Parts: sequence; structure tokens; C-alpha cells
Amino acid sequence: MELSTDDIRKVASLARLEFSEQELASFSTQLSRIVAFVEKLNEVDTAGVEEMAHPLDVHSVLRADELQPGLSRESALHNAPSHDDECFLVPPVLGQKSHGSR
Repeated sequence: MELSTDDIRKVASLARLEFSEQELASFSTQLSRIVAFVEKLNEVDTAGVEEMAHPLDVHSVLRADELQPGLSRESALHNAPSHDDECFLVPPVLGQKSHGSR
């Protein structure tokens, strides 16, 4: 499939990109080669080939996601420099203190 400079210009417009006429011509040639290669890959008989997420036999090394007990509120606040026995207290970072903040 041959991609014209108009095809490239349309895709560039959708992506909000601007290219010179020279760049459009260059991309047209390069992308046409890529599409031709993908079309060539479509000719390969893949009947009976199992789908894979990765070409290598890999497995997850992450631990199982299991529920575990967390810290109590008292333990979490124990070393906090500023708290009100319920929440961490931090200085405002977006200007004035709002009415809903502690």
C-alpha cells in the first residue's frame, strides 16, 4: 500500500503535527515501506501457532496480591511531626487555608 503525502498530511493534522513538504514526502516513503513490510508479514501462515504475550518463556516474579493487616491509626501517627490524633497535619501548599481543612 502506497501512502501519499495527502495521507500523511491528514494523519499529521489529526495528531496536531505540522511538517514541511520535504518531511511529508520523506515520511510518505518511509511509512509506505513499513506498511509493505507489515503486509509481507500477513502472508506468513500462522495456523496452529499459539498466541503469546512475550516471545520468551517468562513468569511473574511478583508476590501474590493478598490482603494483610495494616498499621493501626495510632501506629501510623506515632512518629508524625504533626497530627491531631486522627490525621496527619501538613502546611497548606496551595495558598490560603480553606474552610474544609484542619
